[in-house]
Amino acid sequence: MEIRQLNSFIKIVELQSFSKAAEALGYTQAAVTIQIRQLEQEFNTRLFDRVGRHVELTPPGQEFLQYANEILRKVDDVHIALGNPMQQERKLRIGTLESLLSFKFPPIIKFFYENHKEISLELHTGSPRELTEMMEHNQIDLAYFLDRQIYGQSWVKLLEEREPVVFVASPEAEIARHGTLTLSELVRQPFFLTEKDSNYRYALEQRLAAQNMSIRPFFETEDTEVIIRLIRENKVLSFLPYFAVEEPLRRGELVELTVEGFDMTMYRQLFYHKDKWVTREMQLFINLKEQGML
Repeated sequence: MEIRQLNSFIKIVELQSFSKAAEALGYTQAAVTIQIRQLEQEFNTRLFDRVGRHVELTPPGQEFLQYANEILRKVDDVHIALGNPMQQERKLRIGTLESLLSFKFPPIIKFFYENHKEISLELHTGSPRELTEMMEHNQIDLAYFLDRQIYGQSWVKLLEEREPVVFVASPEAEIARHGTLTLSELVRQPFFLTEKDSNYRYALEQRLAAQNMSIRPFFETEDTEVIIRLIRENKVLSFLPYFAVEEPLRRGELVELTVEGFDMTMYRQLFYHKDKWVTREMQLFINLKEQGML
């Protein structure tokens, strides 16, 4: 077993492709195929199932991934101990939501830039389902997203923080002066909303459907910052996580609407795969929860 074989194995898992892994590592596809075949012969097992262009780990491959990550971590430790840290790749791959990227990550990025310039941050965005898929295939190290409370047998949950999702409006909007409102009053108003695959919008639509109501947005976008700016300028309403509107609410640029008999809570959650070796880079990010940055 050689280090280059382990690197090739992990890159294939990450990219779900022999050809893409070969390109990323500067090898020919034939060379990568030979490396994996040698590993499979050495351990007398099949590491990947290959059906056409689709590549997926076998159960022994899943187990081998844990050992491969651990071995490469130990190799990094040796390089550091011998004063040669440039041999290792200091990368942290995080999957998150667009809204969290906009409102939670600026101070996190600043922290890493000011204290750990040797680490390369790689951020990926997607829905919670897409992010957990990426985590399962070792394409990201950590998944940080907002959703209902979810669990997985192959995941380690590190954080579960309540996050209200609230109706907000411009203080100049007429409905903002009505006091306590009903849902039926709200759904007749013009809404600027996140796109339909947003988990909290889906939860709102399910709640409305249970009461034979629905909502038709005037405008949709995945960019939460754009929505907030348009609410201020157009006297309309939206439904957003509290972390996204906390500052505009504090400054009086938006107001939170009180809705009779309605509240909704999602959870900010942080995960990694149970077979993932926790690197120093991952631990630095995980430690940020103690500082209230997550």
